[in-house]
Order: sequence, then C-alpha cells, then structure tokens
Amino acid sequence: MKDFFKFTLASIIGVMIAGLLLIFITIGIFSAMFSVSDQPAQVEANSVLLMKFDHQIVDRAGKNPFKGFDFGIFQGIKTVGLNDILSCIRKAKTDDNIKGIYLNPKDIQAGMASVEEIRSALKDFKTSGKFIYAYGEYLTQKAYYLSTIADTLVLNPQGSVDFRGLGGERTFYKKALDKLGVEVQIVRHGKYKAAVEPFLLDKMSDENRLQTETYLKSIWNEMLTDISASRKMGIDELNDIADMVATFRKADFAKQKNLVDRLKYKDQVIDDLKKLTGTSEKDDVKAVEIFKYVKVPEKRASQGLARKKIAVIYASGNIDTGASENDIKSEDLSRTIREARRDSSIKAIVLRINSPGGSAYGSEVIWREVKLAAATKPVIASMGDVAASGGYYIACAADTIMADRTTITGSIGIFGMIPNAQKLLTDKLGITQDVVTTNEHSDMISITRPMTSFERDLIQQTIEDGYDTFISRVAEGRKMQKTAIDEIGQGRVWAATNAKEIKLIDMYGGLTDAIELAKKMAKLDTYRIVNLPKLKDPIEELMKEISGSAKAGFMKDELGENYKYYEQLRRFLSQKGVQARMPYDIEIH
Repeated sequence: MKDFFKFTLASIIGVMIAGLLLIFITIGIFSAMFSVSDQPAQVEANSVLLMKFDHQIVDRAGKNPFKGFDFGIFQGIKTVGLNDILSCIRKAKTDDNIKGIYLNPKDIQAGMASVEEIRSALKDFKTSGKFIYAYGEYLTQKAYYLSTIADTLVLNPQGSVDFRGLGGERTFYKKALDKLGVEVQIVRHGKYKAAVEPFLLDKMSDENRLQTETYLKSIWNEMLTDISASRKMGIDELNDIADMVATFRKADFAKQKNLVDRLKYKDQVIDDLKKLTGTSEKDDVKAVEIFKYVKVPEKRASQGLARKKIAVIYASGNIDTGASENDIKSEDLSRTIREARRDSSIKAIVLRINSPGGSAYGSEVIWREVKLAAATKPVIASMGDVAASGGYYIACAADTIMADRTTITGSIGIFGMIPNAQKLLTDKLGITQDVVTTNEHSDMISITRPMTSFERDLIQQTIEDGYDTFISRVAEGRKMQKTAIDEIGQGRVWAATNAKEIKLIDMYGGLTDAIELAKKMAKLDTYRIVNLPKLKDPIEELMKEISGSAKAGFMKDELGENYKYYEQLRRFLSQKGVQARMPYDIEIH
C-alpha cells in the first residue's frame, strides 16, 4: 500500500510537471509566432494593393494575428480594422512600389458609412495618378457602390450586379410572446422610440415606418449621387435600372446599362493587371493584401518620434449591456478619456463612435468625461456607421461632431422594458409564487406579476427625468433650446444628411477628416496618432477567441440564419436599467 501511494503521488506530480512544461512550450511557440508576425513587411516593385474585403470590417481590429483562424470546431470571426484599411490606402498613395489598387470584392461586411469612408480614401488615392482596377463575379450593392470609384470596372461574363434600391427588415416577437404567456411592460418617452415595438406590435408603427423611409431614402440618394458622378449617369436613369432589378439579370444587362465597363474572365483580368504593372506574361502579378501591407512602415514627414499626439479613442458596441466582450464598458472608456485629458502630450482627442447606445447611466458617465476633456483640449466626435441614442449622448459634449453622409444618428430618447412572465409560469408551467415583504413595494420590480399603477407611474417619472437630462445635455452641447431638441428628439432616427440640416452634426467627414480637423484645432505641425484604449495582450486575446468562438460557432451551426434572432433576444435579456438605445438593429440590403 505504501508503494502504491508513492507511485500514485509520483505519477500525479509527473503529470503536473508535464502539463506545466506543455503550457510554457505552447506560450513560447505562440510568442515566437507573434514576434515573427510583427516584423515589418517588404513590398516588391511593381506590386498592386489587393483589396478583397472577405473579412468583417470593424473600426479597429485586435492585435491577435490568429483572429479568425479555424482551430477545428473553434471557428473565429475574421475581422479587419477600418483604420488599417484607410492607413494602407494612404500609404499606397505615395509608395513607389505600389503601382495601383486591385479591388476584388464580392460582399462587404460593413455598414454604409464604413464603405463610404473607404470609397472617399480611394477617391483621394486616385489623385496620385495611380490606377484602381475593380473586378467581380457578383457584386452586392455595397460592393458595387465601392467599385464604381475604380478607373475600370469589370464584371465576369456570367456574373451580375445587385442593384435594386435599399430595404430593411424588422423582426417582431409579439405573437410569439403571447403564445408563451409573456407580456413586455414598456415605459418610454418619445413617439419614435421604436426599440420597444418588436415586443408590443406585429408590424411597424406609422412613426417608425416614416423615420425608416426617410433615412433609407437619404442614404440611397447619397449612394446614387456618388455612382452618378463616377459612371456619368443620371440619378433618374439609375433609379429606373434599380426598378428593373438588375440583381437577377445577366451580365450583358449590366454592360448595356453602363453599370460596368467590360465583361471579362479572371485570366483576362490578370492580363490587364500585368499590362498596368509592367509585368511580363510569364510572371505572376505581385499583389500584397491588407494584412501584410499594414506592417509596411509609413514614410514619415520628419525624423524621430513626434512628442505631440492626437488620441483616437474608439467607442464601439453597445454601452454597458454586458452582452458581449466587445461592447463599451462605461467605466473603462471613461478612464481612457480621463487619462487622455490629463496627458499633456496629447493635444487633441478624436472620439470615434460606432454605437447604437445602451445604458442611459453608462452614457451619462461617459458624457461627463467627454465634457471635461472638451474643456481642456479639442475633442472631435467622429461618427461611424451608427452613433445613435446613447451613442449620440456621448458625442454631444464634443467641440465638433463629424459624420459620414450615410451615418445613422439621433434617436434621442430613453425607455425601460420589464417582462411579466406570470402567465408563462402559472398557466403554461404550473409554477406559482408567493411573496413576503417588509414594506408595501419591497418586491418591486418583479417579472412574475404585472406592475401596479403606482410602480408604472414611478418608473414613468424616472424615464421622464432621464429624457429631460438627455435633451438638456444635447441642448447644452449643441447650443440650442431644449424645446428645439425635444422637437427633433422623441427617439427619432436620422441619416446624417438630415441630421446636419437640424444641427445635430456639424459637418461631413470620416475618421481621416476628423484627425485632420483635430490637427488644425490643436495647431499642430507634426504629431503622431495614439489609438486608445490600448489593445489587450495577443495571448489573452487568443484564449478568448478560442473559448468565445466555440460557443458562438456552435450556436451559429445550430441556428444558421436564425442566429441573429438569438443575438437580439440575448441582448434584450442582458439589458439592465433605463436604456438610451437605437430602435433596432439596422440591416440595410
């Protein structure tokens, strides 16, 4: 028996030592791979910058070089940062080794404002005299909109162009909740605050339909204006083609209607690129993708590292909902803004916002730090695809608010949702509740019974107070009367073109324009950009990627296209407190 315990203990210790060694070896291997991946890249002469857009575009991607890799069943989401894309286009403009850009998109996983920013950067790239060549087998509307900036736009003879106008879907849960015996009790301010409609109605309200039609038409008109200028076609002509639904027509139709320049197969496209780059017929075209080119050092206007800095602070995701690791945590973001305010080397702040909102309290916490920062140095709010409700709340204290023409913003309003599952528990499941309290309303708020009139009135007053605070913040920041803000508020969503008319934003422009404005406002000749918050350690990111992707990957495999409904319900269940949030998740097709 003594020998048995001795050998057992030795075996356990041996396994533990082997496990620790394996962990250290694995960390060492990953560290070495990370180190190699961080090495500056070299670009050969006569190369093209290849832009395929086969990754989801986010404002700022993490440092994990294995992001999106498939580890068996752990299938990650491949992402690329918009900041990296814009940086690569800017570098390519003056890089003697880059002869031009080859666009080869199919679909673009990004919001319209992000696509607009990339298109604007490509338009600036063309001033260098270098070429942009676009080719696609099938071009979605976003991909087509982007590709029209090219000098030459080529479609596969068996391909097609998706061109039919914009549409958006809304999902309503009212009938499903009725069958389950769940009532969602709503307290809100704002006739346009449609975030609650999926739980109350089975279709859009008239107010919701009006605001949706308004911003969709605004975005479509901006797209048509750009396409019209590039393709030298009238807007009425383009609308006629959209009404004919070019999507399901042959490539010949796209060529006849001047949507594209030529119809060619891939081998013919490669021949064109060889001619454009001076590559011999027997050699391959030298192409460098974004992920490699982003590691190419950018030429500096001056020697050494500039001491003065412009901080670009990223605020992406829902505010304090806790539904995702990538959401905005108000305390963390507030700390980042506070540290940038106190840093004397940071001369200006660009707050990059891509958020539909979230917690009203969390939005107030961030707003306070933005206000304090704006009192000490220039603060420019740069709106991405969406900066609405809480996303607008945190922007309104900035000195200047900039947005792309296709940005979604506004939605100034708040609401609260309290589910009542009494019928589900009692009638469907046979579960009953009994309560003991020390005071009359000690069990407030309960999800197992309907609210009393006293409770509803109390929560309604909380909502009214919160809304009054919200419009007060906006009125102060925009130097307008509260009554004027209330008139354009009420939870209504606006496209940036409309928002500019009603003074919710100051000017059009993307992230690059916001940085340029920050430079002018801070009166800087030389500066460098610091991106904040600091990105997490790559090893930590990798571990989260594996664990998080396993769960998400399993759910996506099981639910398929219905995964988005699961995500919406998960976000609803994770919401706490009063919400200043967008009416819905916008999917523009």
